[in-house]
Amino acid sequence: MSSTESSEAALAAVPVPPSGARAGDGETVRTVALPGRTLTVRARAEQAGGLPPALFVHGLGGSSSNWSALMRLLADRVTCEALDLPGFGHSPPPDDGNYSIGGHARAVVRLLEASGRGPVHLFGNSLGGAVVTKVAAARPDLVRTLTLISPALPEVPPRRGAWPTALLGVPGATAVVTRATRDWSAERRTKQLLELCYGDPSQVSEESFAEHATEYERRLRLPYFWDALTRSARGIVDAYTLGGQHNLWRQAERVLAPTLLVYGGRDKLISPRMAYRAARTFRDARLLTLPDSGHVAMMEHPDAVERAFRELLDATDARTDH
Repeated sequence: MSSTESSEAALAAVPVPPSGARAGDGETVRTVALPGRTLTVRARAEQAGGLPPALFVHGLGGSSSNWSALMRLLADRVTCEALDLPGFGHSPPPDDGNYSIGGHARAVVRLLEASGRGPVHLFGNSLGGAVVTKVAAARPDLVRTLTLISPALPEVPPRRGAWPTALLGVPGATAVVTRATRDWSAERRTKQLLELCYGDPSQVSEESFAEHATEYERRLRLPYFWDALTRSARGIVDAYTLGGQHNLWRQAERVLAPTLLVYGGRDKLISPRMAYRAARTFRDARLLTLPDSGHVAMMEHPDAVERAFRELLDATDARTDH
């Protein structure tokens, strides 16, 4: 692989387009101080009182605003909050430098415990899907339902598009990528990410593309950007190699909450074949496959994800009523 190819591959390892902390219409953004970490939380204005709570967790390189479109559609059924994981979006790094899946899961648990919002309808995409699977397995008292969109559950061998994520965890890779791509524009970097993440990148509007590029440029200036990215990527790789009860598939078997699984037919990072293994593994699962979607269905096809979640919510409520 040439230096240019390896640089492009490593940059493509950021599998969720970055977005900023600017509050969208009907949103607020706040900072929550917790022991050992500070989190930025994006909330959707409530449309009615007494709605059940929901929490949304983004993927590697993403942020809370990756969920804005879906939160807007669900605001009449659930109280929506999305967090920036430590070191991502506008959340600073964790004090202990722990970017493992377990470390991110502890951030989610501490936020839920501090807010008293549990049990919640818990959503996760990519890395966030692995994180919330661990939360649901370890703390069933905090999770009402679980919705996983292209979750980063172990796939051996991994899909070719996911190899760069592993490369980011190799010592020295960051320096190589930084040197090789120092002259790249934010637009070039953003274009590559969108091509990796979306089933059809042409659906991204010019305005949205510009916002992604501006935010990517901001993140590249952060002194901890590459550290957060590489250590979280290493956390995914480490999770793939864990055996016994800590293996993520074993964790998935322990999840008691009704689970919605969403997979994209054009996902370049997670094989659609994993959808069927996941559907067999989670105890109480329903599966939505979107043939034209890539890795971020909540951004590409929020209407379809919304409908599937409403069906899950209706079924769960009906079961509770009986």
